[in-house]
Amino acid sequence: MRILVLGAGKMGSFFVDLLSFEHETAVYEIDPKRLRFLYNTQRFTSLDEIDAFNPELVINAVTLKYTLDVFRQVIPHLSKDCIISDISSVKTGFKEFYESTGMRYVSTHPMFGPTFANLGALSQENAIIINEGDYMGRIFFRDLYNRLGLHLCEYSFEEHDETMAYSLSIPFVSTFVFSAVMKHQDAPGTTFKRHLQIARGVLSEDDCLLREILFNPRTKNQVQHIREQLKELMNIIENHDENGMKHYLTRIRENIK
Repeated sequence: MRILVLGAGKMGSFFVDLLSFEHETAVYEIDPKRLRFLYNTQRFTSLDEIDAFNPELVINAVTLKYTLDVFRQVIPHLSKDCIISDISSVKTGFKEFYESTGMRYVSTHPMFGPTFANLGALSQENAIIINEGDYMGRIFFRDLYNRLGLHLCEYSFEEHDETMAYSLSIPFVSTFVFSAVMKHQDAPGTTFKRHLQIARGVLSEDDCLLREILFNPRTKNQVQHIREQLKELMNIIENHDENGMKHYLTRIRENIK
């Protein structure tokens, strides 16, 4: 299959490396410096080069902020039989966009960022395949992710963004709050060091990714829930409420079983 990857960032390069030995691949990237270390693939810096390649599948791996804009630039250079796809972590408005194009499409979310995941051993990681769009496109990604040993879930676009508002925004906001009150520790404890490692990893992510995850329309409700829990905990602390603390700890331990 002729596969075009849009963007030569961390995930774009990952997909090129993953696919280039079994498929004819190319990567389109407007910054030629990012193409220096890619091999066994064609490297494009202009849209006209896409016409001659005539891809059968496009994987859009650019920063979320620019995903739809890049699609709009590239689609005029694609055949009507080409399947377009994204790997975005937030998919608000994507279904409407895809349906407006008249193209075959598939949308997935590999839930492993290069920050924490070992890209050579992904058996403990997850991926989501949107259960809408082109059947053959879904089959392609299902087979690909199965070969990586990923645990797969299938959601609608709506279900995906609801899940992301919970599973990404809560740990991200918690990390932001931890970092906001951070001060240097000469002798940090083990728990502190683990939180610090997580915070450094999260904050090394692209600002656009962090912003888009927190600007997910469903994130606000999750942050409000954090505020409510903090208020409850503050009341227990201020009142030295031993029974309240006991019940609180019992409840939250049940949550993480």
